[in-house]
Amino acid sequence: MTDDPRRTPLYDMHVGLGARMVPFAGWEMPVQYPMGVMAEHLHTRAQAGLFDVSHMGQVLVTPRDGNMETAALALERLIPADVRGLAPGRQRYGLFTNDRGGIGDDLMFANRGDHVLLVVNAGCAEGDIAHLRTLDEVDVTPVTDRGLLALQGPLAADVLARLVPEAAAMRFMDSRIYPWDGVDLWISRSGYTGEDGFEISVADTRLQSFAQALLDQPEVAPIGLGARDSLRLEAGMPLYGHDMDADVTPAQAALGWSIPKVRRPGGARAGGFPGADTILPELADGAATIRRGLRPEGRAPIREGVAIFAGAEGGEAIGHVSSGGFGPSVGGPVAMARLPAELPDGATVYAELRGKRVLVAVAPLPFITPSYKR
Repeated sequence: MTDDPRRTPLYDMHVGLGARMVPFAGWEMPVQYPMGVMAEHLHTRAQAGLFDVSHMGQVLVTPRDGNMETAALALERLIPADVRGLAPGRQRYGLFTNDRGGIGDDLMFANRGDHVLLVVNAGCAEGDIAHLRTLDEVDVTPVTDRGLLALQGPLAADVLARLVPEAAAMRFMDSRIYPWDGVDLWISRSGYTGEDGFEISVADTRLQSFAQALLDQPEVAPIGLGARDSLRLEAGMPLYGHDMDADVTPAQAALGWSIPKVRRPGGARAGGFPGADTILPELADGAATIRRGLRPEGRAPIREGVAIFAGAEGGEAIGHVSSGGFGPSVGGPVAMARLPAELPDGATVYAELRGKRVLVAVAPLPFITPSYKR
C-alpha cells in the first residue's frame, strides 16, 4: 500500500486553471494546462512561464558555533564543491556523492550570510536531510512552511521587476531576500530551462496571492511538468534518476565542471568527499562513457530506454537513451545518452525503434543557446 501523493499549496489553483494533475516524486503535480505542452514550451521561450516547484526540498544548514566557515567545511565533506569560497548572496550547483563515486542527488546551495540554503530534488529530499544530519557541526532544518515558484523566460525580469523592483539588478546565480507586500521573498536568479529566470521561495500563506500577481501579468502563463521537461532537455540539463543516479559518476554525467580545482589534486582542499578515490582519477583521465546529445533523423522522438548501436545491423548496444523527446524550439527530436567518450560530435549511431534502426547524430550539448544574465 502506498501513501497518497502530497499536494502543494497551489493545488486548487492548478485545478482551477484546468491543469491535468499527475503523480510525480510523491506529489500530485500539473503536467500541462489547456494551452498544451508544445505551446507552454514555446511561450516560455518567447515570454515568461510560471512553474510550481514547491515539491522541491528547501533546507537550511546553520553552523552551531555561528561561524559560516564551519558550515562550509562541513558541507564540503559531502559535496565536492567550493562551498567555503562562495560569497554571501551567491549560489552554486553541486552534487551529493556516495562512497562508490556515484551521484546521490544534485542541488543548489546559497550562502545566506549566517546559514546555507539548499534546494534538493523532491524524491531525494528525505535521504538528503538524513545525509546532512550526519554532520555534527551544523543544524539541519527542513523548510516546511514555504512554497517555491520558478518564473522563466526572456521577459521574466521585466515581469518580476513590476512586483519586486530590486530583482532587476540581480545577476545569474545571485541569491537575495526582498520584500513584497509585507513578506520576505527568497529569490535566486537561476532556473532549469536555459532561459533567464528566477526561483522564488514564498511563505505558504502568501504563495497563492504572489503566484496570482505573476499570472495577472500579460506575459505570464502557467507551465506544467511536460514543458519543464522539454525545456530542460533542450538546455542539455540532466535529470536526477534518469541521466544520473547513485551508479553514475560526475564525469559520466558530464558534470565534472561542478568540481572545481580547489577540490581536485593539488588544490587547497582536494578530496575529502565520498567517492573521491573514484571520482578524481576519472576526472583526470576521462570516463569511458559520458553523457552526450543525440539528434535523430526525421521527426520521431527516441524516448528513455531506447537502445543505441554503433552500426545499422548487429552488435551490442553501446548505450541507452536516458532522456528523450521532441524539442519544440529545436524543431525536431532531441535526446541524451551515456555513450563511449571517443565518439566525436557529428558521429553517426543508430537507435532501435519498433524493430528498426534509425540514424542518429551525436550532438553537442546544449541543443539551444542559454540566455542567462551573466
